[in-house]
This record gives sequence, structure tokens and C-alpha cells, in this order.
Amino acid sequence: MSSVRPSNRFERRRAETRRALICAARELLAEAGDASASIQAIADRADVGLGSFYNHFESKAELFDAAVADALKEFGQVIDEQLAGTEDPAELMAGGFRLVARMADSHPELMCILRHRGLSQIHSDRGLAPSVRRDVQRGIEAGRFAPIDPIYALSGTGGALLSLVELRFSRPDLDGEEAASNLAEITLRMLGVPLEEAHEVAWRPLPAPRN
Repeated sequence: MSSVRPSNRFERRRAETRRALICAARELLAEAGDASASIQAIADRADVGLGSFYNHFESKAELFDAAVADALKEFGQVIDEQLAGTEDPAELMAGGFRLVARMADSHPELMCILRHRGLSQIHSDRGLAPSVRRDVQRGIEAGRFAPIDPIYALSGTGGALLSLVELRFSRPDLDGEEAASNLAEITLRMLGVPLEEAHEVAWRPLPAPRN
């Protein structure tokens, strides 16, 4: 969502209505994992009139696509903020895995949406994918990662990340931090980081939480 504040009352109300609809769709995706709710139910949850829906979206599919992109963009921003100042692409990658494990508790709605809709977004131009693609590309250009085709590097990295998300839900008995570090280590090795170095980076203490 743009940080630029709309310049007049009409634009502000339009932005607020659109935001309410996206938030309602995000809640429904997190709860049910699908887009089966009626447009009327979405409008009711957003506390807007049915006609307002069509002022912003042509269909439910368009709304839910926007909701997924919005949630995954926020997901990426949370990780980027926490890892701000980290320069090593390998450490950024490992830190991202470990923060995802923690977000199962701190950001459950985002994690549910990632679980239900993340696979279809791995190669998207919106949401979380651009951040992961950026970090993979930087690692390849810096020689930190092997010169793998970025498309396949992104596929492997995204698949491992989504596997971690599913693991946090399906096996809550497992230690999330340990699972994240293990999968981060495997991913770094897949990207060409030497075995011992991949282990050290994957288990390195995370930066202190930012205020």
C-alpha cells in the first residue's frame, strides 16, 4: 500500500474503502484458505456497501489476488526491516528462513496466507517474490552463490521456504528455530555455499529485534 496520503476527502475515503475490502479478503483467506465467500459477505465484513466493491474490483478473483499480494508484500517488509544492515546474501537468506519460523507466532494471518497461496506466488512480480529474487540475484552476482539460473534458484528457495511454513503448521511439536536453521543450511548448500560455512551461517545468532 502506498505511503502517499490521498490529497482530498474523496480520495481518502476511496483508499479507506479499498483497504477495508483487502483486509476483509485477507482475513477470509487466513481463516478458510479459499475464496468461496460471496461478494456480499466480503462487503459485510469490510463494513462497506455492495456497490462499493465494484468501484474498486471487477471480481472476487481480482480482490483476492490483491489481498494475497498485499499480505506477501507486508511479509517481505517485516523480514527486510528485521534484517536491515545485513550485507551478506547468505546471511540474509538464512535470516529470512529463521524469521519465517518465528512469524508463525507473531504474524499468524500472514503465515496462513503464505501457506495457502504462497506456491502460486513464487514467480510473481508482486508480494514476497521480488525480495527473494533480489537476494538470490545479489548472491549470484557477488559470487556468494553458484551461477545458477535465477529462475531455478528462486524455485528451489521458494519451495524450501514454503516447506518450512507447512512444517510449522503440520508439526507444531518440532522446534521451529531448529527446523528453520536446518532448512536454511540445506538451502545455502543448494545455492553453492560450502558445507561448513553454510552450517555456520545458518546457525548464527539473528540481529536483535528492531524497535
